[in-house]
Amino acid sequence: MRFVTTRGRAPAASLEYAIFDGLAPDGGLYVPESLAPWTVEAIQQLPARSLTELAIRTLGPFVSEEIGEATLDELARDALSFPIPLVAVEPNVYALELFHGPTLAFKDVGARVMARVMAALHDGGDPTTVLVATSGDTGGAVAHAFYHVPHMRVVVLYPAGRVSPTQEAQLTMFNGERGSNVRAYAVDGSFDDCQRLVKSTFADEALLRRVRLTSANSINIGRLLPQMIYYFHAAAQRMAQDVAWNVAQDFSPAIISVPSGNFGNLTAGLMAKRVGLPIARFVAATNVNDVVPAYLSTGRFEPRASIQTIANAMDVGNPSNFERMTWLYGGDLDAMRRDVVGSRHDDDEVRATIRRVYEEHGYLLDPHSAIAYLGLHDVGLDDLASGDVASDFSRTPRIFLATAHPAKFAEIVEPIIGRPIDKPAPLAEAVGRPRHVLRVGATRDAVAELLRA
Repeated sequence: MRFVTTRGRAPAASLEYAIFDGLAPDGGLYVPESLAPWTVEAIQQLPARSLTELAIRTLGPFVSEEIGEATLDELARDALSFPIPLVAVEPNVYALELFHGPTLAFKDVGARVMARVMAALHDGGDPTTVLVATSGDTGGAVAHAFYHVPHMRVVVLYPAGRVSPTQEAQLTMFNGERGSNVRAYAVDGSFDDCQRLVKSTFADEALLRRVRLTSANSINIGRLLPQMIYYFHAAAQRMAQDVAWNVAQDFSPAIISVPSGNFGNLTAGLMAKRVGLPIARFVAATNVNDVVPAYLSTGRFEPRASIQTIANAMDVGNPSNFERMTWLYGGDLDAMRRDVVGSRHDDDEVRATIRRVYEEHGYLLDPHSAIAYLGLHDVGLDDLASGDVASDFSRTPRIFLATAHPAKFAEIVEPIIGRPIDKPAPLAEAVGRPRHVLRVGATRDAVAELLRA
């Protein structure tokens, strides 16, 4: 498998080159040269496959030539050592709970797989530094995923004062540890500023001659590909629950609502659909940073400064993966509209939804998952209807991605529901550690200086 750039002005690359380079030489993002469709038989066999087996089958076409099937099997079992259950919330509405990993966020999936693939590909020479910008959860997931991984260092940039105290505890928990290969730095600015610093640093040719640098944001194809796995896992669980499928070997494709910030999660879902996973339609659910829903509505993509919200991991005003989305559709807006509908929600809606779902269904949402839930309920049938959606909309399976444990946002959720939330053990450990906050100036020179140190 070769990887090409979304801008088409650089040669195709191997997995090793694409994953360690992060950005393509022409400034574009790497994408697979081809997306081989799954057979009908392979789709029908989904319910019989475990999460690890699905990971091996999903990633195999992209990575097995370079790391080998035995290594892929080993790293998949090690990386995905936690459940990803599909949980019924109300009739025919399900949460795919992606928050049972070590940092209680969906990004554990992509980050842990990516770290192990990088370790398998590394030549054993000079260490590689992973530079990553985070709006909240990515940095913590990357820090944990690469902690003590040989030949790798991690530098995380996060917006000072724009992540929750719990997120900052997870981001900085390794800062005070002697010999740690992970450091997180607070930047005086927004996530977009952090992302700008990462991109400009990768354009610093003098620095790149001295430091082996890569990224672990979803701009990196190594982070993106593993996110396809849980879409297949969701379908497998839904199929296993569907009596009609068991009898007729057929079932209604689901509508899936994806809480979206940098749009890597949705892009991975679109790639899963492209290779044959039966998904009727996606909802791109955002907070007020709604540049992609606005594009779907108006046809104009107009990036802007991000606005701070209580769903801070989605506070992105210029989502990088929009470039991959347009590449997938060849710039055809109408084709994208057939697969994706946009949905925008403000903080008041999010708070009201967290309260209502908890009171009516006993299910507790974090702000990001609440936006995904809203995406399923606030987009009308006319907007969702397509040839793949069942004529009886009430019978169409609807799934939203629950991307973070509500305890990660206890400061927001607890006042809404009027009670404390129990902290899972990994979170309690992070919060209980002494806080070591490091800071760096919001300039490329300042970032380059700490990378050279």
